[in-house]
Amino acid sequence: MIIDAHTHIFPAIFRDKRSSFFDDEPSFKMLYSHKTSKLEGVQNLIQDMDADGVDVAVVFGFPWKNPDNYRRHNDYIIEAVAANPDRLIGLSCFDPVSSEGAREAERCFKSGLKGVGELAVYDSPLTDDIILRMNDVMAVCRAHDAPLLMHVNEPVGHHYPGKQAITLKQIENLINRYPDNKIILAHWGGGIFFYALLKKELKEALTNVWFDTAASPFLYDPAIYKTAGSIIRYDKILFGSDYPLIKPDRYFREIDTAGIEPEDMAKLKGDNASGLFHHRGH
Repeated sequence: MIIDAHTHIFPAIFRDKRSSFFDDEPSFKMLYSHKTSKLEGVQNLIQDMDADGVDVAVVFGFPWKNPDNYRRHNDYIIEAVAANPDRLIGLSCFDPVSSEGAREAERCFKSGLKGVGELAVYDSPLTDDIILRMNDVMAVCRAHDAPLLMHVNEPVGHHYPGKQAITLKQIENLINRYPDNKIILAHWGGGIFFYALLKKELKEALTNVWFDTAASPFLYDPAIYKTAGSIIRYDKILFGSDYPLIKPDRYFREIDTAGIEPEDMAKLKGDNASGLFHHRGH
């Protein structure tokens, strides 16, 4: 079973009237103001999954600052999952420092969603204050034994829309602050998995951490699959396409030529996500 663990879908109001939300949502404007930035709905996602051979997708919205926006978006995710229970796993999404975030996460869990994410802070480093303000949301996730997907990125290299000013130390602070939470670090965790080779500290800190591959073809050489698998084990890698940014077949071509054993390939393409999200499949 192939599970795409990182996809974004939007209801019609955000797709059709995106510019009307730019003034109050600067992060949304930063990511989606360009005409080539795609916003897709659930029907297109399902069609593309069928075309690309993806069995199940983890779907979520956007970390809106306005509670009305994120509630509306989460309602769309809830409805999409309810209409496609065998094809979709839903996460709730909101501004990670929203005072209503924990309440919204609980509401969405009760409505059938399986986790929280992709949370992101695009306009700031991942400061200690932001990490502490995520405490209540993390507690809700622990109560439901559910993962939280966090946007992070590599702290070096070229700039691109959505790349925040983050350090590896800040990512370490996040996972150390919530060692009992299941945390998925998007975009290969900004490369922090490499430091699992350290003899002290970080290897243990990464016990409850997974890494998704979102945007990998834009960021890393295909050798990253085998390199990461040798350091953190293939059990901790989740295929995620960042749909609709990159088509899954581009990932599959890289994975298929990376020299990975079939058993390990099955883990990262879907088995790991199936276990993490308690998804039984068809």
